[in-house]
Amino acid sequence: MIRWIYERILIRSLRRYPQHLCILISEEDMRVAPNKAFEVATWCVELGITGLTIHISSYETGALEDYLPPLRKISSVSRLSLHYGSDHEESGEGMTRVVIAIGKSGRDEITGCIRTLAEEGVRPEAVDERMIESRLTFQYSPDLVIKTGGQHLTDFLIWQSVYSELFFSDINWKYFRKVDFLRALRDFQDRQRRFGT
Repeated sequence: MIRWIYERILIRSLRRYPQHLCILISEEDMRVAPNKAFEVATWCVELGITGLTIHISSYETGALEDYLPPLRKISSVSRLSLHYGSDHEESGEGMTRVVIAIGKSGRDEITGCIRTLAEEGVRPEAVDERMIESRLTFQYSPDLVIKTGGQHLTDFLIWQSVYSELFFSDINWKYFRKVDFLRALRDFQDRQRRFGT
């Protein structure tokens, strides 16, 4: 009951939400809390957040089939874009778009952009930021990146998150509650974003 009241207080204090946020978790996080991604997606839908990306840093091939059913459940509350290996699935509908990226690397994404430009015969001196950005798999920049249970980031969205606000939660993914999520949003709201200036 007290936590519910505190959640209400936090929600009332929020005046500004990130348009798109990214949460970084590990394969171990996914294994011990496979339904947490659905919970977080539901919180985003309730709050009217338009974009959520959850990055699962790696996966064992055999475990992937265990992860997909709870992740596909997200399509019952939002639009879902699921990326794993060379596969990409789209399902669901709604105002909130949830992107799940399993085992994706920012370095590989940028390398792929450069390779594509080379295959297209683009001269090196003609390459600019817009050319690279137009060939990225994930063409958005998160306002907020949340890392649960530790201080180490991955290289996912390394290009896109250069001006993102970072929030490190010492709460492990399994125990990450709505109140912890709302605290991250409150922290974001209280920051003065400078976009590299």
